[in-house]
Amino acid sequence: MGLAGTGLLTLLLTVAVLAPVLWGDAAEAIDTAAMLQGSSADHWAGTDNLGRDLMLRTLVATRLSLVLALAATALAVAVGLLLGTASLLLGARAGRLVTAGVNIAVAFPGLLLALFFAVVFGVGQVGSVLAIGLAGAPAFARLCQTLVAGVASRDYVAAARLAGVGRLRILLRHVLPNVGGPLVVNATIGAGGALLSFAGLSFLGLGVQAPAYDWGRLMQDGLNRIYLDPLAALVPGLAVVVAGLAFNLTGEAVARGFSIDTADGLGGVSLLAGGAVRTRRGRARRDRAAGAAASRTAPGAVAPDPTVADDGASGAGPGGASGAGPDGASGAVLDVADLVVTVPTPGGPVRPVRGVTFRVGRGEAVGVVGESGSGKTLTALAVARLLEAPTTVTARTLRFQGADLLATDLTAAQRTLLDTLLGTELAMVFQDPMSSFNPVRRMGTQLAEGARHHLRLGRRAARERAVDRLRAVRIPDPDRRAGQYPHEFSGGMRQRAMIGLGLMGSPALIVADEPTTALDVTVQRQVLDLLAEVRAQDAVALLLISHDVSVVADVCDRVLVMYAGRVVEDLPAAHLATGARHPYTRALVSAVPHLATDLDRPLTVIPGRPVDPADVPAGCPFAPRCPLADARCRTEDPELVDGVACWHPGERRPAEPAVVVA
Repeated sequence: MGLAGTGLLTLLLTVAVLAPVLWGDAAEAIDTAAMLQGSSADHWAGTDNLGRDLMLRTLVATRLSLVLALAATALAVAVGLLLGTASLLLGARAGRLVTAGVNIAVAFPGLLLALFFAVVFGVGQVGSVLAIGLAGAPAFARLCQTLVAGVASRDYVAAARLAGVGRLRILLRHVLPNVGGPLVVNATIGAGGALLSFAGLSFLGLGVQAPAYDWGRLMQDGLNRIYLDPLAALVPGLAVVVAGLAFNLTGEAVARGFSIDTADGLGGVSLLAGGAVRTRRGRARRDRAAGAAASRTAPGAVAPDPTVADDGASGAGPGGASGAGPDGASGAVLDVADLVVTVPTPGGPVRPVRGVTFRVGRGEAVGVVGESGSGKTLTALAVARLLEAPTTVTARTLRFQGADLLATDLTAAQRTLLDTLLGTELAMVFQDPMSSFNPVRRMGTQLAEGARHHLRLGRRAARERAVDRLRAVRIPDPDRRAGQYPHEFSGGMRQRAMIGLGLMGSPALIVADEPTTALDVTVQRQVLDLLAEVRAQDAVALLLISHDVSVVADVCDRVLVMYAGRVVEDLPAAHLATGARHPYTRALVSAVPHLATDLDRPLTVIPGRPVDPADVPAGCPFAPRCPLADARCRTEDPELVDGVACWHPGERRPAEPAVVVA
């Protein structure tokens, strides 16, 4: 069917190009002796009231009919793209207004909108193009909004923001290439609908006006003779049907090429990420080799600046830092005090992160553990400035390398310095490397683009740096691998490539969010060893977020235990097994099986459920699950004092044993 549709469309385009040249004069020739004749060997579809051959006029009308339909489709696509991407380009608040307008427009039938705009813009070709194009724009915008929203939430887009990439560049380089498939399919099928709409407007007398003519105009002229000479109306009508069928069959063929099922509304963003790389490899390599992208897929993807000293000095920073060292004399690469993340909801503001305070020194490894929903990842995203409106981030102190990350009174030059600082000295290793890399860009170009963006390295120098970084993280045959796509890497290789992406610059801090999730134990060990090697070579600090207490105890120097959006204990990793003082910390450690675990007994679990951030109870949030809770615990929320937030620090139940983390 796809071949038939492509063949029909090719035939129509050929007729549109050649028919006016070959038969244009003959179609306009007036023959009063042959007026209103029926079909014959000389006039296959008969003649009109001036003796002009209707078959020739139908063939010649192909050009105007297709040109108008394609022009209206192009207008619908252009307006739909502007409306559909408004939330990404204009921000959440303005985007919501545009989305509301699109939703209202989609509620009206397309034909009703076309008739309304036709009255507004007037009859004729220009008015019809505007009417049909604007009537088709809301549906296209709605599809575009859905697809863009899905891709905009991917990690590689978030990382591009962290790298300081502008919204327009993110749209052109990261978002549109990943949503192009369904949009092309929808536009192709929409062209058939625009053709039918044009024929309808011309048939009603609102479209093409005499002496010009398209298929709808010819159908209107032949309607009066439908009973005497049906071919006068049926031939142009058949042309409309064939053209519409050609566009629809071609659109379905394109959909199959992108592995998109048109029966379910072209709707799956996930289809795009795979479909874009499932297209034929040779064509993909030709069409996509010029793009560079997701070095924005992880922050810090820039080549090192030889002018920056190892001690982190970088001149006057955007937050007013002197550049004498990270956070002045304190030696803290990252300094966080009273960090609060607020998310507006219909029921009121929710604070999933409440007053988090900690510091990470140069070369120090700090682990963050806790159950899902405890605020670990949100804390990391807030530190990396990856949370956007309407979510708000406030803190008494939030400084990275001495720069105030919450400063609002920055000049353009200071903001550029801050973006460069984050893009070169803060590296993020996201939880899912498959979603962290742009699926339609080659790995080498993704690693190289950050260097080109921040330090203006040439294409060749940036690629050489990318290959070197892939080699540094032990990717085999890095030169060949740099030319491959993310789906051609194994899970462990993608995670190592993510670390290499962070090493494109000179990172002072690596934020690793569950970097070993979904990896087998052998690959987990390789990834953790690689992080340890990076730390040892360049005194890089590490903020490791994990559910695995044993991994954190093995890798980190210090551990932050989070519960209900707060740090409930801050202790050295060496004391995690035997020196934990908070009941929740001890419960987390006890829940991890080890070599001494009695296999004949049920595994240890923490009773109850984690706290809902929208409904935090009074007093200590862990009190409903704590075996030591008393009346004070249920009414007063303890502060973090001497590294623990508990009214009964260090106390144990009589039957509660110490646990060894193997």
